[in-house]
Parts: sequence; C-alpha cells; structure tokens
Amino acid sequence: MERVEKTGTFNRKLTKTIIYVVCIGLALLSILPFWIMFVNATRSTPEIQSGVSLIPSSHMMTNLHVLLDKSFDPIKGFLNSFIISSSATICTVYFSSLTAYGLVAYDWKLRGPFFTFILCVMMIPAQASAIGFYQFMYKLHWTNSFLPLILPAIAAPAVVFFMRQYLLATLSLEIVEAARVDGSGEFKTFNRIILPLMMPAVATQAIFAFVGNWNNLFMPLILLTQKEKYTMPIMVSLLRGDIYKTEFGSIYMGLSLTALPLFVVYFLLSRYIIAGVALGGVKE
Repeated sequence: MERVEKTGTFNRKLTKTIIYVVCIGLALLSILPFWIMFVNATRSTPEIQSGVSLIPSSHMMTNLHVLLDKSFDPIKGFLNSFIISSSATICTVYFSSLTAYGLVAYDWKLRGPFFTFILCVMMIPAQASAIGFYQFMYKLHWTNSFLPLILPAIAAPAVVFFMRQYLLATLSLEIVEAARVDGSGEFKTFNRIILPLMMPAVATQAIFAFVGNWNNLFMPLILLTQKEKYTMPIMVSLLRGDIYKTEFGSIYMGLSLTALPLFVVYFLLSRYIIAGVALGGVKE
C-alpha cells in the first residue's frame, strides 16, 4: 500500500514537472521574438547583418537619432494611433455589450436568426469588402479622416459573441425585472446595472480591441494619404524606403516604439484578460 502511494506521489510530481517545463518553454518561445526585436534596436546595421544576438549593444541612441532625424514623427504617430485606437475601442465594447444585452434580455421572434447572421458576418474577412468600403468612403469625402477607422468599430461580431456568452453565464434576468418594476428605463438599467456587471468582459475585450486597432495597418494605409494623419504602423512600414534600406537598427527601433505601449497595456491589465476569458468561457 505504501509503495503504491509513493508511486502515485512520484507520478504526480513528474507530471507537474513536465507541465512546468512545457509552460516555461512556451513562454520563452513567445518572449524570444520580442526580445530579439528590442535587442536589434540597440545594434547597428552591420551587427544585425552579422547574425542573431541576445545581448544588447550600444547603438540605441544612434538608431534613435537616425530615426528622429528623418521624416519619422513618433509623437504625431502615437497621437494619431491613440485617437483611433481609444475611440474605436470605446465604440466596440459599448455597442457590442448593448447588442449582447438585447440578445439575452429580450425575447423576440428574430433573436435566433439575428444571432446567426452575426455569426455569419464573423466569417467574412475585412479584405473582401475593402474596395467597396473605400469607394463608399470616397463618395462621402471621408478619406484622410479618422471617422472611417472609428465608426465601423461599432459593429464587431466577435465581441458581440463573446459578450453574449458572458451574459448567458452571469446575468440574472431577475435583476432586470426588478429594475423595470422600480421604474428604471432600459438604457439606464443597462448603463448603471448591467454594464458594471460586465466589467471583466468589457476590460478583456477593450484590451484586445485596442491592440487590434493599434496594430491595424491595412485600412489606415488605404484611407490615409496625408503624412500628418499617419499612424505608427504606417510610419514603420514606410521605413523600408530607399533612405532606410540599410538602416535596420532604426527600423527595429521604430518597431520597438510601436510595440512598447502594447506591452504596458498587457502588463497593467493582464489579470482582467484571465478573469474575463475564464468567465466568458462558461456556458449555460
């Protein structure tokens, strides 16, 4: 009996050790590309061309000086990216939460087909409608404007799906009924009662939406042609021109400056991601 217990304890420790080793290995594989990017931002072009290194060099200020000495304007790029990303994120999480609330709290005939339609829209890639969308924005004279990059964020099918699943697992309809009995209006009920209950899911999707809009290159590159409207990803994508074709250190410096705010957001709000995903993954 004692031998069986020792064998069971050994197997559990072995399994736990294997799990830790695999998780640590996956974490290192995830961190390695970003570490190489930050290291290359401190290296000169000949050093980068000589091979991969995991040890920072001493050319960071030189690369930064070369980057800022040209047409790259990180302050303007940060400001433009922040305006677009923050505004689009607010539109995404609020209206998606409102739509999900309507799908859960109200019983109407077309609720099922409407949700199926939302799921079908999720399968259509944005690139498939890019030409028509650009022509529509051109007719509205909205090119070189932030509005086409902000307002479409109101319709985010994937976020609606996540919010709906979250509400199905956490929302008690008795709360809604009690608010109605007390004379609370529908929007007041949503804004003051339902939305605070959804904060873990809202925070989670806000992070993902902000990161997605911050890294968005395709649509801004099509719609924005004035340099003062360029976002950080556009500025970085233009660094591989004739002037910068050998300045790899400056290119990596631009990439590092673009990715740095995303790391700050993840480190500050990572606990919301874990809590929101865990709660949103629970089914009825």
